Amino acid sequence: MNLLFKLAAKNLIGAGLRTWLNVIVLSFSFLIIIWHKGLLDGWDRQAKNETIKWETGGGQYWQSSYDPYDPFSLTEAHAKIPSTLDSLVSAGNVAPVLITQGTIYPRGRIQSILIKGINSNQKLLKIPSSLFIKNSEEIPALIGKNTATDNGIKEGDLVTLRWRDVHGTFDANSIKIIGIFDTDVPSVDMGQIWVPLDHLQKMMGMPGEATIIVTDKEQQGTVNSEEWKFKNNEFLLKAITDLIKMKSVGGFVLYIILLSLAMLAIFDTQILSIFRRQKEIGTYIALGMTRGQVVGLFTIEGSLNSVLAGLLAALYGIPLLAIQASHGMSIPGGSKGFGLAVADRIYPVYSLGLVITTILLILLTTTIVSYMPSRKIARMKPTEALRGKIQ
Repeated sequence: MNLLFKLAAKNLIGAGLRTWLNVIVLSFSFLIIIWHKGLLDGWDRQAKNETIKWETGGGQYWQSSYDPYDPFSLTEAHAKIPSTLDSLVSAGNVAPVLITQGTIYPRGRIQSILIKGINSNQKLLKIPSSLFIKNSEEIPALIGKNTATDNGIKEGDLVTLRWRDVHGTFDANSIKIIGIFDTDVPSVDMGQIWVPLDHLQKMMGMPGEATIIVTDKEQQGTVNSEEWKFKNNEFLLKAITDLIKMKSVGGFVLYIILLSLAMLAIFDTQILSIFRRQKEIGTYIALGMTRGQVVGLFTIEGSLNSVLAGLLAALYGIPLLAIQASHGMSIPGGSKGFGLAVADRIYPVYSLGLVITTILLILLTTTIVSYMPSRKIARMKPTEALRGKIQ
């Protein structure tokens, strides 16, 4: 076997330009597959981490009528915060959120919006609700950067807010924008205004009530009530997971195209090599090599293309991928308008498992493609091969 490897390597290097063209194309496949998958893994990690920090925490309890995709459910989606959580709410380790529909009138325009009330002392989410404590305005409010930009709102502006209370009565008042926060999670920004929970409870006539309760991991299972249903992060982050899977399927098509081009080149090279090296094959068999060994020799030659491609890809790919992993990839600002949890820069994640899996995939594919045309050698007669004729 050692002799076959040495002979295969010698033949491969001797092929010259033909070998290096195959290796260069295959190295591009290596690099693009690792880069694309690493970019998706980086996006997945960043999106989930930011969503956990800004919105989901360690999980959420939903009021049984709450449906985030049905705004009409908000009319009934409120209930008393369970007394078992009172001490945790006071300590800021649990964040009740009351949600209702409202309307704002920025600069004489009308804009539907979700009003969300959150405790001023909560420490679970990154929403800067502590600003409420330092403000004595009648109704202080926080707003996301994207919502502020879309509606031409600046910090310190007074905005008219209209809402409908639990009895169906419409009311309105002015709110003061005391802070504008910047987040990569559009589901806590787009079309939303955050106010102190106690203010919203008073405005709505819902004392001590909430729509969802954000918890940390330690509080899972604390509430045993038919009124509240616990949703873990696997459920809450499913939209991100499904999106990444969909993007991965699209990337798989790209992988297939790249690999097909590289494998076609290797397959054609093997066919041409067998056709041109008939006398050499006959000589090997006449000198005592079995047909299986000769088939193995040509298969190893083809497989070594992937080894050389891996080395070449590492030579120029490691610096390129390291630079991008360090500096990230800039994402167009308009992406957040589609509801995607996308940072301004995505930092790819290139795990050891990803690299090893890619290497094994390409090595296995190359070996199979190299073996397929090599089977023809098993049907050759040594005498005809020595004369340069295939049976």
